[in-house]
Amino acid sequence: MNYLSAENIAKSYGERWLFKNLNFGISQGQRVALVGVNGSGKTTLLNVLAGKIPPDEGSVSVRKEVTIGFLGQNPEFDETMTVQQSIFSGQGEVLDVIRDYEVAIENPNTSSEKMQHIMERMDELQAWDFELKVKQILSKLGIHNLEDKISHLSGGQRKRVAMARVLIEEPTMLILDEPTNHLDLDTIEWLEGLLSTQNTTLLMVTHDRYFLDKVANEIAELDGGQLFTYKGNYSYFIEKKASREEMAAAETEKARNLMRKELDWIRRQPKARGTKAKYRVDAFEELKEKAAKKISGPQLELSVKTTRQGGKIIEVDHISKSFGPKKIVDDFSYVFKKKDRIGIVGPNGAGKSTFLNMLTGKLQPDAGTIDAGQTTVFGYYTQDELTFKEGQRVIDIAKEIAEVVEMANGEVITASQFLQHFQFAPSQQYTMVNKLSGGEKRRLQLLRVLIKNPNFLILDEPTNDLDIITLNILEDFLLNFGGCLLMVSHDRYFMDRLVEHLFVFEGDGKIRNFPGNYTDYREWLKEQEKAEPETKPTIAVAPAPEKKPEQPAGKRKATYQEKKEYEQLEKEIAKLEQRKTEIIELMNAGTTTNHAQLGAWASELETINEQLEEKEFRWLELAEIV
Repeated sequence: MNYLSAENIAKSYGERWLFKNLNFGISQGQRVALVGVNGSGKTTLLNVLAGKIPPDEGSVSVRKEVTIGFLGQNPEFDETMTVQQSIFSGQGEVLDVIRDYEVAIENPNTSSEKMQHIMERMDELQAWDFELKVKQILSKLGIHNLEDKISHLSGGQRKRVAMARVLIEEPTMLILDEPTNHLDLDTIEWLEGLLSTQNTTLLMVTHDRYFLDKVANEIAELDGGQLFTYKGNYSYFIEKKASREEMAAAETEKARNLMRKELDWIRRQPKARGTKAKYRVDAFEELKEKAAKKISGPQLELSVKTTRQGGKIIEVDHISKSFGPKKIVDDFSYVFKKKDRIGIVGPNGAGKSTFLNMLTGKLQPDAGTIDAGQTTVFGYYTQDELTFKEGQRVIDIAKEIAEVVEMANGEVITASQFLQHFQFAPSQQYTMVNKLSGGEKRRLQLLRVLIKNPNFLILDEPTNDLDIITLNILEDFLLNFGGCLLMVSHDRYFMDRLVEHLFVFEGDGKIRNFPGNYTDYREWLKEQEKAEPETKPTIAVAPAPEKKPEQPAGKRKATYQEKKEYEQLEKEIAKLEQRKTEIIELMNAGTTTNHAQLGAWASELETINEQLEEKEFRWLELAEIV
């Protein structure tokens, strides 16, 4: 069943056509991810399809019984409303009675008669299950205070409120623009499960490749004003896109060769042009359009020189930070080493950005010290919006920092050439900054950080609003970056490729230093969760749900670290047994009468026996669990 159809739609931005004569349709059960470079018109296309803005040409039609839930990049609200009023502003009866129920239970002055009437209406409309779903959505999205005014919320909080509103309304079809922005990793994984069901119909823009692979069953690429669709996941799309570009490049080159011949013909006897065959003149115009298409060249490589780094990077010694009663960091220490690659994860509001601001000196800890080495040069990419003056052009932003940039290979390039590495073509470098898309501004902001040749990069949510092509370039750069890397990101694919261990913000100021990337950490957490239920007593009165028994009883499963220890012990015991055999054979052979040598062997044998006893005892303990 077709839900939405767009026929020959077009939209321009100033003098530039974002897309023209574009056709698109989406049917029940299709989950389509729209991809393309920043500035290609993805957000504009979503707005046109959702009916938020009209197309300049063509039409969009939606099936009569289909309702569309739309989540924009920057959701709009009535600033005078509360969170509760904004979320439950739908016109449905079920939503209305749930809203009345939520208001009633929050109000201590609600009369018993009114409460009874609302509960009867809840029964009548079978709204209890739906109310539980509403509570789950609000809880998962971290929305707890429903009486907060919208005007007091941050950008990230607004996005989560808008997401809750869309999901609670249960529309027939969802159109989502960057749904994972401002969500923590646990919430993204929950949203994945919610949207990847067969009965979900979805059109979304996302740069999160794990999310894209899990949720989407079709990819649509907006490239050069045209839409190309691929039935399959992201990996399939990449493969087919490369084939399409090769074919398109061959066709363009062929058209250019043919155009040279036609150009000679079209220029002959200009005065008699009116007598020339009209069909051939029209064909020439079509040929000229084909030949003018841009052929994708080799991908530019981003690689800047890093400032020389001394032996001392940053030493963090027993730092603590609180805001009122809330602990952000509690007695944390760490000595950064050369080429450290650390990811920071934790729920929203846990203090990740505060921690970064303390490292860079923007905030001071309440206790403890942070001592940066003299040669440490920070490059700090924040979540703040790009600041620029009225009338500034893209090239001006780059030149504010440096006129020339030294690359890793020693080559010196101009600011204009450096901009090209960030996908800003020469023709775009003189565009006014205020005319750039959100993603293009973020890309320009990242350029300002890297142009300073830092040796300690701190990236706070660098993937937000960046297109996948730019992300690939950035990943390749960071893989070869010679300095230290510390980053906060909700993009799991990005984290898995780049970090080697994590700082996990667990709440109440506790920070766990975990050896491994994000996927390793999630596997470890799963093992912990599996082991936890088996620690409860099997014969006894069950304790209250919120309490856990202090002493675990019964068999439990091994944790990730215990499995690793068990495997390591097996190897160590085997080596000790081998050495023990060698010593015994040497002593029994009677090839030496050197008392000192015999004494040394005897002493070593005694040490080995002690180590074996200790390690075998621990191995037996772990064997019971493993």
